Amino acid sequence: MPLMYTAIIILILVVCFLLALVVLAQNPKGGGISSQFSAGGAASMMGVKRTGDLLEKLTWGFAIGLVVLSLSTHMLTRSTAGPVRSVNQERALETKLPAPAPAPGAPAPGASAPAPANTAPVQPTAPAPAPAPTPAK
Repeated sequence: MPLMYTAIIILILVVCFLLALVVLAQNPKGGGISSQFSAGGAASMMGVKRTGDLLEKLTWGFAIGLVVLSLSTHMLTRSTAGPVRSVNQERALETKLPAPAPAPGAPAPGASAPAPANTAPVQPTAPAPAPAPTPAK
């Protein structure tokens, strides 16, 4: 697949170069953009006066070829593994959010229920050592 992708990219570059040459070789057919807003500009679409012109046909052919080649690169890079995610979306999925605060009057998430009245209280044990800090990336 990388060889096909590279070949299409090279074809796109060649078509872009040829399209630029064909556009630069054309004679100006009007007053540019200002003629499009005047009354005479409505008669000739995009400044074209002769439809049988070879340069015009080449321009349209190269433009359509460029669109087709660009869409084909998208078809080659599409993966079937699932939706493509950006780097920011991947990082957002990897981060852990803090636990929500408990509701007032509710026991804390790590706390046990109150002991029944007829049992002896449990003696607290020594706290567990804190985990070592991990180095930042």
